[in-house]
Amino acid sequence: MRITVRYMRGVEPNMDGAKGAIVSPVISRALVHARGLRKTYGEFIAVDGVDFDVHRGQAFGFLGPNGAGKSSTMRMIQCVSPPSAGSLQVLGMDPAKDGPRIRARLGVVPQEDTLDAELTVRENLLVYARYFGMSWAAARDRAGELLEFVQLGDKVDARVQTLSGGMKRRLTIARSLVNSPDLLLLDEPTTGLDPQARHVVWDRLFRLKSQGVTLVLTTHYMDEAEQLCDRLVVMDGGRIVAEGSPRELIERYSTREVVELRYPPGVPAPRWDCDGARVEALADRLLVYTDHGDAVAASAARRDPAPIGVLVRRSGLEDVFLRLTGRTLVE
Repeated sequence: MRITVRYMRGVEPNMDGAKGAIVSPVISRALVHARGLRKTYGEFIAVDGVDFDVHRGQAFGFLGPNGAGKSSTMRMIQCVSPPSAGSLQVLGMDPAKDGPRIRARLGVVPQEDTLDAELTVRENLLVYARYFGMSWAAARDRAGELLEFVQLGDKVDARVQTLSGGMKRRLTIARSLVNSPDLLLLDEPTTGLDPQARHVVWDRLFRLKSQGVTLVLTTHYMDEAEQLCDRLVVMDGGRIVAEGSPRELIERYSTREVVELRYPPGVPAPRWDCDGARVEALADRLLVYTDHGDAVAASAARRDPAPIGVLVRRSGLEDVFLRLTGRTLVE
C-alpha cells in the first residue's frame, strides 16, 4: 500500500528519479538548516554549537548514547524548545516566529507513547485528525488508509490498552502521518521493542522513505541507523563528532574487519602488536581492528594463552563510535 505524500501549497511537484517518484523542485533546499545551534539549561550545556542540514527525501539520523544531546536537538526542531543560541530554520521558517505553522506540517513520534488508552485504535486517529481541522469523513478515510499501512486494519475497534508494545508503536507512527507531514520526526522509535517488533517498525519506516517521506530520527541502535539512515551525525557530549553516510563513517574511522578475542575469566589477555593494528581492550574481550581478519585469528590461536572464542566480523557503526568516543553506545 502506498501512503499519499502531499507537498506544500504553491510548490508544483515534478517527476524525477526512479519509477515516477515525486520530487519537489526545491529538493536542494534543506528542510532543516542549523548553524551553531546551542541549548542550555542553566549551567548545563545539552547541545553545544552543532551544524547540520536535512534535505527532502532523506532519512537523517542522530546517533549517540543517552545524554548526547539528541532529544534536545529534536525538541528544538519540533519547535517545543527554543534554541539558546545559533540559527535554526525548519521548512524554511524560523521556529521562534513560525512555531505553529511549522508544527502543523510536522509528524512526531515521541520517545514515549502518548496514546489515549481508553479509546479504540481508530478513535485515537480520528481525534488527532480533528486537531488539524479535518472533517469526520476525511478523518475516517485517512484513519483507514493509515491503519492498513501499519498493519493494524484488524484492530480498528480494539482498545489501545490491549495492544502489544509493537502495535502501540505502529499506531503512534500512523497517528504521526495523519496530517500528511512534510517532515517526520522519530525519537528512539524502537526503544523497548523485541527484535520482531523492531523489524516490523523498520519495514514501515523503510516504505515511507522509499515513497519520498523525509525522516529525522534519533537512535542508539547501530543496526537501526545502518538500516534506515542515508546520512547521520554521531553526537557525544552535546557535540557532533562525525557526519556522513553509515558506509562513509565506517570506511573513515574503522577497518574492513574486526577480530573479537575472548579469554577465560581471570586470565589476562596477552599484549598485542599486530603490525600497528588498533586494539581495544574491553572487560570481556579484545577487539583487533584489521583488514586481514583470518590472519589475525590464526595468529591468536597460536599464542599463549589461546582465546576460548574467536569471531571475525565486518566493522560496523558501533566500532566507529568506540573509535570516536572510547566507549560503546549502549549505556
